[in-house]
Amino acid sequence: MESPNIIKQLRKVLRKNSTPQEIILWSRLEKKQLGYKFRRQHSFDNYIVDFYCKEKSLIIEVDGWQHKEEFSGEREKIRTEFLENKGFNVLRFWNNEINNNLEGVILRIKEYL
Repeated sequence: MESPNIIKQLRKVLRKNSTPQEIILWSRLEKKQLGYKFRRQHSFDNYIVDFYCKEKSLIIEVDGWQHKEEFSGEREKIRTEFLENKGFNVLRFWNNEINNNLEGVILRIKEYL
């Protein structure tokens, strides 16, 4: 397990280097626009999630082409099982969903909330 300081530093790097799709989605999640507070790049043990709503135990992940193999295999299964065993629901969106159907993405999040 990585040290808390290393995870904290990595979270800062990820926030500073957000993808365009993460920035777009964050612009709709921040400041309780959907009625709930979200955090960016929040960590649980060694896992850093894109967005987290504590009140609803909701994790939102934004995946691009670089995640396709990583998130389709055993590594993603282990990560998702870990988060679900902690009591979280994980919603995943591909970059192209945010680019081409942002309102549909927001609607799906609202439905969960």
